[in-house]
Order: sequence, then structure tokens, then C-alpha cells
Amino acid sequence: MSGTKAGRVPGLLPDLLLGDFHVHSTFSDDAQSTLAENIAAASAAGLRTVRLTDHVRGATTWVPEFVTAVAAERIPAGLSVLTGVEAKLLDATGAVDTPADLVVGPGGVDAVVIGDHQFPGTDGPWSPRATRERLDAGLSDEDALDLLIEASIRACERTPHAQLAHWFSILPKVGLDEAQLGDERLLAWAQAAAATGTIVEVNEKWGCPGPAAIAALQDAGARIVASTDSHLATDVGRYQRVPALLGAAAALVGAEREPTERERAR
Repeated sequence: MSGTKAGRVPGLLPDLLLGDFHVHSTFSDDAQSTLAENIAAASAAGLRTVRLTDHVRGATTWVPEFVTAVAAERIPAGLSVLTGVEAKLLDATGAVDTPADLVVGPGGVDAVVIGDHQFPGTDGPWSPRATRERLDAGLSDEDALDLLIEASIRACERTPHAQLAHWFSILPKVGLDEAQLGDERLLAWAQAAAATGTIVEVNEKWGCPGPAAIAALQDAGARIVASTDSHLATDVGRYQRVPALLGAAAALVGAEREPTERERAR
């Protein structure tokens, strides 16, 4: 996959492109590259930071092995290597599918990367099909969007050292659109991320969150990072969609800050 190398695109927070905070290795069963290959690719792309991140479930037992393996890798000068596990958001309470013995912090992974792989229902995760069936049966779009935002906020509040992965990628899968969220929901979500120290990634693979959400995060003071969600080392640090999303968000922020005619007349 061709793309933009780190730091070559002007716009909102260009330093974001010097990091890739969501990179999968062969510890994930759907990825093809080793930890060493990903680290080498990150260095070759000119990155300053890479977060090696692999999928877990409640029954996963290999996380200590993963942490040990990363610690044993040779790290090129100028590159900071972080670790994470990607776990899915489960339900409207904000519960996340992580192993009970997961260590986050010293001696463990650096972050829990939460993915919206399914819709956070009131009785557990709803598949896209099950969610669409509920919408067809009478669950309103507004109530569904409220459920998602409430679950997102709760996940931020109950998960220390969290990072939100490809947030709002679930919406098109269930027939909804990020544009339906509106300013009020985005503000509540962004403020929760800022208040809890939750990192939010702008995801290359899924092209989300969108410009309005990124602008809300920036206004709230939340930390934003870039990620490729790569499953192959040749994609690490290679951005095409992220710079466009950041540029569009910068335009929104600029438009919001343009003075009115009355202000210009003063």
C-alpha cells in the first residue's frame, strides 16, 4: 500500500503522522508480520512512536509472552515502542472483553485499545445484523446513537490507560451514519475522553472518526493519535486517509473560529 510518509502533510497536528498507535503482529491470528518486522518498518517510515497491539479476549493467556517478546526486541535509535492489547467493547455499561489477569502499566502492556467491533447493546454485544433487526423492529436511530455514546463514555470511565480504536466504525455496518451523531453527542464523548485521559486514534484502515468528531476532540483537549491498524508491516506508518481527515477537521475548526460580520465591524 502506498501512502504518505510521516510528517509530510501540513494541517491539523502534523506531528500525529510521526506515530502509528495501532499495529498488529502475528500474536493476532489475522496479521502477517512479526514484531521485529513491524519495528523495522516503523523505523523505515520515519516514525517516532509505534504501539504494537494485538487482539485479546477474556480467555487470552499469551499477554505476558507478548510483553516479554517486545521487551527482547532491538529498538532502533529514535523510535519509541509502546504496547497494547485490542479488546472489544461489550455492552452499554462500557465493559471491555479483556483477560481478568491483564496487567496494564509497569510489567504489563501500556494501553487497552478498545474496538467497537460490535454494537454495545443493553444485554451484551449486538452483531451488526442483530442491531439492524432491532432498528427495523422499532429501535429509533436516536436511541441507538444514545446507546453508543453512553457506552463509549462508560468505557472511557471504567478502563484506565484506554485508547479508542477506529471509533464509530460500527455505524455504517448497522446502517447509521456518523453525521447523525450531532454536536451534542460528540461534545459529551470528546469531553469524556479528555476527562479520563483516554487516547483516541484516527484510523487509516476504517477512515474514522470523521472530521466533526476530530474537531470535537481537539476542542475538548483530548489526546488524538494516528494509526494504520496495520496487519502487514509494509502498511506501518503509511497514511492516505488520516491526513485528509485531519485536514478536513482543521478546516472545520478554522470555520468555527472565523469572526462574524458583527465582530469584524467592531
